[in-house]
Amino acid sequence: MTGLDGRVAIVTGAGRGIGRSVALLLAQRGAAVVVNDLGAALDGSGVDSGPAQQVVNEIAEAGGKAVANGADVSDHAAAEGLIRDAIEGFGRLDVVVNVAGILRDRMVFNMAEQEWDDVIRVHLKGAFNTTKFASAHWRSLREDTAQNRIINFTSVSGLHGAPGQPNYAAAKMGIVGLTYSSANALGKYGVTVNAISPGAATRMTESVPDERRRTRSAADDERSPDNVAPIVAYLASEQSGWLTGRIIHASGYEVALYSNPQPLIRLIGTGPWDPDALAAQVETSFGPLLRGNP
Repeated sequence: MTGLDGRVAIVTGAGRGIGRSVALLLAQRGAAVVVNDLGAALDGSGVDSGPAQQVVNEIAEAGGKAVANGADVSDHAAAEGLIRDAIEGFGRLDVVVNVAGILRDRMVFNMAEQEWDDVIRVHLKGAFNTTKFASAHWRSLREDTAQNRIINFTSVSGLHGAPGQPNYAAAKMGIVGLTYSSANALGKYGVTVNAISPGAATRMTESVPDERRRTRSAADDERSPDNVAPIVAYLASEQSGWLTGRIIHASGYEVALYSNPQPLIRLIGTGPWDPDALAAQVETSFGPLLRGNP
């Protein structure tokens, strides 16, 4: 894989967990990195500049280039400032990696409005904010040979429907839609947009109650967030320009390509459907395909 020498990347949520692993590897591969992290608690409360600065210190000690940024990406103006700071600080912007997120777990029938709003705001609005301002900048350049990248983070919680995380699942599936739409819109400006569905031991996974966790038998090193970073480094490189609008799962030592949505079966009538006739067709056509499956 080619390196990332001369490229400039923003990584949101880079103070801990997967974001930290991504920032460290991108810097190791030669990128200058804006380490963005509000330093909030898992539920989004509080502010702490320490985690982002610690990652910057690690990068600097290894001979890399990085700056810390404490912008709240869910704030529209702050996200614009984040993009501007990267461009002014390093002279360009090539890659945006949207990792930042929070959790407010609750069953849907017990969820408070604020718990819904806060998670949607940080994950989905945050990804929109950075995407908007980065893509507006790249569009303004009109570079024929541009190799710009947006790498979003979705989750199996959305892709498979975690029952205790309706807000998180909805936000992460919203990011999938944002990824598809942005990939279709931005290709003409030299921008690829993909989403990673990660599996790793982080503050988020460790906060899930034991009874709701999937059983794991792998060694701790297999669950390290460091294992998610290599596919992000590839997507951030100029070599990956052929790959866009896709979801890639990375967990442990496995990397998998998800299929994009497509119809499994079609019922095509010759006119408006009679409800009873349609019901019979659904029973005989959809039923054998779906009954007995989760």
